[in-house]
Amino acid sequence: MVTLGIIGAGYWGPNLVRNFATLPQCHLKVICDQDRQALDRLRPLYPQHYFSLDWREVLGWPEIQAVVIATPTSTHYEIALEALRKNKDVFIEKPLASSVAEAEDMCSEAEKRGRILMVGHLMLYHPALVQLKALIQKGELGEILYLYFRRVNLGKIRKNENALLSFAPHDISMALYLLDCEPTKVWARGEAYIQPEVEDVVFLNMSFPNKVMAHIHVSWLDPHKRRELTVVGNKKMAVFNDISTTELIRIYDKGVLAPGTYLSYGDSLGVRTGDIWIPRVEMQEPLRLECHHFLDCVENRKNPLTNGRQGIQVVRVLEKAQVSLKRNGIPVTIRE
Repeated sequence: MVTLGIIGAGYWGPNLVRNFATLPQCHLKVICDQDRQALDRLRPLYPQHYFSLDWREVLGWPEIQAVVIATPTSTHYEIALEALRKNKDVFIEKPLASSVAEAEDMCSEAEKRGRILMVGHLMLYHPALVQLKALIQKGELGEILYLYFRRVNLGKIRKNENALLSFAPHDISMALYLLDCEPTKVWARGEAYIQPEVEDVVFLNMSFPNKVMAHIHVSWLDPHKRRELTVVGNKKMAVFNDISTTELIRIYDKGVLAPGTYLSYGDSLGVRTGDIWIPRVEMQEPLRLECHHFLDCVENRKNPLTNGRQGIQVVRVLEKAQVSLKRNGIPVTIRE
């Protein structure tokens, strides 16, 4: 049984409260937010829990073993660092921090004190994405050539962060997870149509080793609601549709035929079209799986799948992409 406090009960916090409050290996002791109205909305649902307006009060309780931080990104560093210094294990919503320097500090503090530091890259706990990664590892799609993501909708419009920082951490973490490596270069273009200096739509490109490319389109100013990932391999192609309730993954047996014995290379190329396969996905709520994983890591001192070091990789891409975005799409090297 892990005694836990949740700091942040705004937009995403209630979902975390719902899960941690009902997991049998968790004793959710306190729910904290500086907004009294946010707490008042939760009080009738969780009358047996303590509510606090001060996150420092939560960290001061010795019986609290772990804290979940779902506050604005700009506050992650201060709260998480203080929690780690008080020897609390920490689960923190994406992205891990506002900068690589902050993320490095947090990881170093966690490692120095032997604390668990986990970041909420939710999609890596999605059963469909886990299944897609297994198919890639088995060679079902062949050599991966490129990936592209669409995460678009009409609203909710943010004021304190642009579409890149708000939406792209999901897709960046998925790309790194599926490809098992970091990109070498990024470039991003976007525009602020509704509010000055807050880009509503961003197109992000990443270049990986072995000529693999990834493209991410994020926007809260779009007529469609899409959460899609397409993976193109040299044998087959796959589409992961997070919105679908019945066809989360589609495998397309499509590709280009290998050159034959023709007069010219161009004449030998042809398109191969085969079956479409829709594998069964044993679906569970990704957030519940993520919360359970954190509790398991705390209880058994395991290194989380989405640990602090993995969080740094995503923050590094975001940081470089922001530089490119402000320079009107100039490519920025991540690692030499």
